[in-house]
Amino acid sequence: MAATATAPLWTALESLPRPALTELFADPGRLDRYATVLDLPGGPIRFDWSKTHLSADVEAVLGQIAEAVDLEGSREALFAGALINNTEGRAATHMAERGVGNPAAAEEAERFHERMQALVEAIHEGLLGEVKSLIHIGIGGSALGPALAIDALAREDAKVAVHVVSNVDGAALAAAVAKCDPATTLIAVASKTFTTTETLMNAISALDWLREGGVEDPFGRVVALTAAPDKAVAWGVDETRVLPFAETVGGRYSLWSSIGFPIAMALGWDGFAAFLAGAAAIDHHFLEAQLAENVVIRAAFADLYYTQARHCSSRAVFAYDERLALLPSYLQQLEMESNGKRVLADGTPLTRPSAPVTWGGVGTDAQHAVFQLLHQGTHLIPVDFLAVGIPGHDFDPAHHRTLLANCFAQGAALMAGKAGGDDMARDYPGDRPSATILCDELGAATLGSLIAFHEHRTFVSAMMLGINPFDQFGVELGKAIAKSIEAGDAQFDPSTTALLAAAGIDG
Repeated sequence: MAATATAPLWTALESLPRPALTELFADPGRLDRYATVLDLPGGPIRFDWSKTHLSADVEAVLGQIAEAVDLEGSREALFAGALINNTEGRAATHMAERGVGNPAAAEEAERFHERMQALVEAIHEGLLGEVKSLIHIGIGGSALGPALAIDALAREDAKVAVHVVSNVDGAALAAAVAKCDPATTLIAVASKTFTTTETLMNAISALDWLREGGVEDPFGRVVALTAAPDKAVAWGVDETRVLPFAETVGGRYSLWSSIGFPIAMALGWDGFAAFLAGAAAIDHHFLEAQLAENVVIRAAFADLYYTQARHCSSRAVFAYDERLALLPSYLQQLEMESNGKRVLADGTPLTRPSAPVTWGGVGTDAQHAVFQLLHQGTHLIPVDFLAVGIPGHDFDPAHHRTLLANCFAQGAALMAGKAGGDDMARDYPGDRPSATILCDELGAATLGSLIAFHEHRTFVSAMMLGINPFDQFGVELGKAIAKSIEAGDAQFDPSTTALLAAAGIDG
């Protein structure tokens, strides 16, 4: 739908009264309306959006926008496998990797999963020799998702120690190989196109490391994870160790596909299957729940209210669980690469703000670093808190009680504030929004649910604004210029030319 048709509704959203959060809580039914517990495969998750400025008035206007842009139709098109990625002429079938949505896509994903399961179980059974370590090489979506899942779920009792390498800086690969024995290490090369410069450069260096470590056939230790299996075979990987996935699965949505191979290697196939099941449960909730009860749509509505009506340029995410330390980084790519756009899906300019800057940190560490700005700075920054009821350690339970007390106290303080009297340096204005996601425990299914929740939340925001969240052309220009530097066939501005000369790079 043309942006001009929804412009009056966005203006109406900006013009609504702005009662304080404490006023909104005068409604005795507020908590029941805005805090929802979903019974999911990994255990219950509480989604509490009551300390945001959502209200019946705000939801009514956003509901009108959703109707005007046919949000429900877009949701159905996504799951049906329609060509919703219009700029690239593709569907977006990551839900099919979880067994949900388009039947043909789900059937193909199941076949690919069966192939991956057979290889994973063969490795665990020792059919490829002793394997103690896996170096997983990828970048962007091919690395962030596996790194998050492995850090969250496989800190102890991993079937295989997995080391994720993404940065082309050789120091990253050096740190990984220092922890491994070439004789007992496999290399996973993850690239959708199997042309990614950084990934292939790291892969070649990893092969050199294997060769120098006495491995006679380094390519015999490589598993390729790609949507371009022919290119992987041409590169040198045996077809039996190429794990394909569909071209319609985007990079930042790909950890459910064969890109999840290192997750299955660390957890075992049952753990990876639980990961998929947790995500599938959110798929069904998003697809089937009515707007008023849909936790995904509610979260997206709050995001849109703050970016579009309150002009908030960033959103913060703080995980009060060390195992979720990489979640803010994962969400940065998911949200900013998906929705950091300046044109609509039809190619016309986007005249409203797009995605906010996603940033964040971990638990009490962040309190002593950035919460000063959140409580008393001049920026209004919506905050998401994530917490887990059952700790991931066996130390004194006081550790976890203190951790959770701090998490919940921060949300309460942001909302309530505190008057400083004559001492304005100690004045807390309050009325600062936050949402809290509280999981019962952190297992594979729960993590799958959390990630799928954020995927669909990002999709809803995109559809409401009229943008395509499934392309990422913005990452290509700098990479193309870097290649021209390597080729030495481009002219640059004086600053870039001087930097190249100072670094000893011919440009």
